[in-house]
This record gives sequence, structure tokens and C-alpha cells, in this order.
Amino acid sequence: MCGILWDRRCLPIWLLALLLRPYQFLRNFTQKGNLKSPVSENYIDLHGISHSFFYSLVLTFPVPPIVVSFVHGDIKPENFLLGQPGSVDEKKLFLIDLGLASKWKETSSGQHVEYDQRPDVFRGTIRYASVHAHLGRTGSRRDDLESLAYTLIFLIRGRLPWQGYQGDNKSFLVCKKKMGTSQELLCCFCPAPFKHFLEMVTNMRFDEEPNYSKLISLFDGLIEGPASRPIRIDGALKVGQKRGRMLVNLEEDEQPKKKVRLGSPATQWISVYNARRPMKQRYHYNVADSRLHQHIEKGNEDGLYISCVASSANFWALIMDAGTGFSSQVYELSQVFLHKDWIMEQWEKNYYITAIAGATNGSSLIVMSKGTPYTQQSYKVSESFPYKWINKKWKEGFHVTSMGTAGNRWGIVMSRNAGYSHQVVELDFLYPSEGIHRRWEMCYRITATAATPDQAALILSIPKRKPMDETQETLRTSSFPSNHVKEKWSKNLYLASICYGRTVC
Repeated sequence: MCGILWDRRCLPIWLLALLLRPYQFLRNFTQKGNLKSPVSENYIDLHGISHSFFYSLVLTFPVPPIVVSFVHGDIKPENFLLGQPGSVDEKKLFLIDLGLASKWKETSSGQHVEYDQRPDVFRGTIRYASVHAHLGRTGSRRDDLESLAYTLIFLIRGRLPWQGYQGDNKSFLVCKKKMGTSQELLCCFCPAPFKHFLEMVTNMRFDEEPNYSKLISLFDGLIEGPASRPIRIDGALKVGQKRGRMLVNLEEDEQPKKKVRLGSPATQWISVYNARRPMKQRYHYNVADSRLHQHIEKGNEDGLYISCVASSANFWALIMDAGTGFSSQVYELSQVFLHKDWIMEQWEKNYYITAIAGATNGSSLIVMSKGTPYTQQSYKVSESFPYKWINKKWKEGFHVTSMGTAGNRWGIVMSRNAGYSHQVVELDFLYPSEGIHRRWEMCYRITATAATPDQAALILSIPKRKPMDETQETLRTSSFPSNHVKEKWSKNLYLASICYGRTVC
């Protein structure tokens, strides 16, 4: 299928109309050579062409279709074709290949499709795909616009900073590079409007209506009058990478109106607070290995059990409270991340894992308790976030009940009879603020957190028994949030989960 996106006689720069045609018609056209790609890396003879003319040429690429309810899903240079010179279509620009197109609006209701994230699903072409596409989020209009931004910048620069990665973890590395490359660096050889365009489209909300008029007006000062020199397309070569609807295997054998992506990557504490009836809670942080026993023993004497643990710079943080419902608890500090033999031994004694944390040096703190509702457990250690394994376990009736990291390794614990009816994952290279708020609106609550130096992951669950007070808050702080915790206690908000790793500030 294809669409006529540009007619120089009527609208010199942007979108005029979208005329969908059968894919077979397009294939016949291309087989006969009647449509040619204007965007190969070597097709433009730049000798004697002014910068302003070249920008005008680049800007003949339109915004994605806005008159239909579909996201194209694979915007890239080679999916734009010009009509055959000398034909009635020679001044028309076609957008082709709607094989990955998806609806952003429901036909019957007119409502925007619902947000979701499936980290094992990637749609598009790695080089030009939006960050949200890499992370497996439902496609929306912002994604086509972000891909268009990368396409335009590629046409000016001839290369994007994330080209050249190889291997099974290519999508992970490219996404990490995209999120780590500032707009200033990416657009350093482009006129200012390209940077402004990129900033606008990469910080759109999932269901935000694009301001097409404003986006188009950014480039008004760069456009010349009608081009006086024909575009050379002889010898055009296909460029870009093969696109596909790909399931990204994120297993251990691989390396895998708020603004959405403004800010700088940071390493911070992520703390989660739940509304509870007044209870006693205690925290310890910057705890060395040698002092762990002292703090835990004193807490146990006061009727407190560990509810969550975390690590920063090889020191431990402990949260102990009187509301866990546990009757007994054991722990192990091991130089191995999740010591299998010890865990198996405690399972035989009817203890279940209730909290885990790993340090940068690879050691781990495992807490196992009696008095949980769990009937069976399984855990996995992986070099990348093991969403595929989690999804498999969900289908078997397990839910994530604990998470931890050691360096870039993930440890995930899943349990049967965890008390949840449904569960989802929010995974991001910065911090999934928008996703968390959307999940909250759908009655999910954060039940587990973990982060590496590269990514933050949050598990959100719907409990089978609705709590009387569903209030939940999160904080991101550079140092352990001791003062904030005390403020929350005064509002009957208690620490429910904490981790240290990648966020945004």
C-alpha cells in the first residue's frame, strides 16, 4: 500500500492528502521502475547546491499521515518514493510499506488505543525506530514523528550516532545510545529547527495530539522557493536496515502534561510509599557487611522484620517494620548473587524469598520468611531483564514478588498465590514516569522495584483484595531519603520498596 504525501504543485513542503492504494499495485509499479527512491546515500549530487536548497530538499519529507487512524510504524528514508520523471506523478512523494501500520484510534469509539508495554516486542527498523518502539510500548503518533526526526537528521548528516552496532543485543545497545545522545549532539550539524523538532516530538505524551502546524512552522525560515534544479535519482541505491516485526529475546544469554524525556541520566534512590495504618517502621542505610547482623537482631527484638532491602556502592539499606505479617525470618549475605544451595535449603524448611538485593561487587543479601501466603517460588538470574521468562511464568500462575540487581545482572523472584490478579512491567533507560502514572490510572500499584546503572524496572500489580487506601507515591533522590521518609510517616505513608540505579534528573 502507498500514499501520495506530497504534490509540489499544490503544497510544496508537507502533507496534502493520503490516498491508500493496493499493495499489489505498488509492487507492480516498483517492478516496472515507475517509482524510485529519492533517499539513497549517494543519490544527491551536492556539488554547487546551496545549504538552503539542500534543506528544502530534505524538508520535502512530510509529517506522517494525519487524516487516518493509523501509525505507519516504519518511517525511514527508503519508504519514501518519487514518481517516475516525465510521468504525471513525477512531482509526487509516496509513502510506502504499511506492513507494520497499527491503529492509534479505535474505529468504533474514536478513543485513543490503550497504553501498554511489552519489552520483548520490537516493531520497525532499529536505526530509525523511536525509543518507545525499542522498549515495546504501544505505537502512537509520537513514534512516527520521532522516526521522521531521525530520518531528516540522517539525510543531513549522512549517519546517526548509533549506527554500527552488531549482534543479538543490537536493539538494546541502539536504544541505550539514543537515550544517551543529547539533542544538541545529535543536531550539532543541523539548523536549529531540527533540534527544536526533535525536542518536541521526543517529549510528547503517549496520546498527545501533535501540533502539526507548529511543527511545520519551525522550518519556515529554511525553505526556498520552488527548486530550479531537478533531483537526480539515477543509480539510487537502497539504504537502511531490514525492518521486521521482531520478538527481541531478552534472555540471559543475550546482552540485552509532564515532559517524557527531558533531563539528564542520573543514578538515584527510587523509593515507593504506600498508605498504611499507623505502624512502627525503621530504616538503616550505608550499612557495612559487618554491621548487618547487629541491626537485624535489634529489629527482631523489637518485633520488626525486614520488608525490603537495597544496595548502593556495596553498602546495604534495610527497611524493617511491624506490618509484614511474618512469623520468622532468616537471611544470608553471600559473595554469590542469589546462592542457589542456601535458597533450596530454606525452601525445604518452608521459608520463602521476601527480599533480595545485590551489590556492585556481585555479592547479595537474601531474606527468606515464614508467614507468607506463597505456595511455590521460582527465580532467575539474567544478564538482561528477563521479560520473556516473566511472561512465561505469568501464564503458569506466578507473579513477581521480589527483584534485585548486582551490577548489570538481574535477579527476579516469582511466587504462586501472591495475591495479585494481574501484573505488568515498566522498563526504561531513564525512569518510566509516564507509564507509572498511566498504570496508576488503571488501578495498578507498584509492588517491586530494581535498577541497574543502565535501566530501571518497576513491577505494577492489581491486588485481588482492594486496599482501603490506595494512595501510593514515589520519590527519586540523590541520597537516601531519610528526611522524606519521616515526612511520609507523618501522613501514614510507609516505605514499601526501594532501589538504587538509573533514573533521570
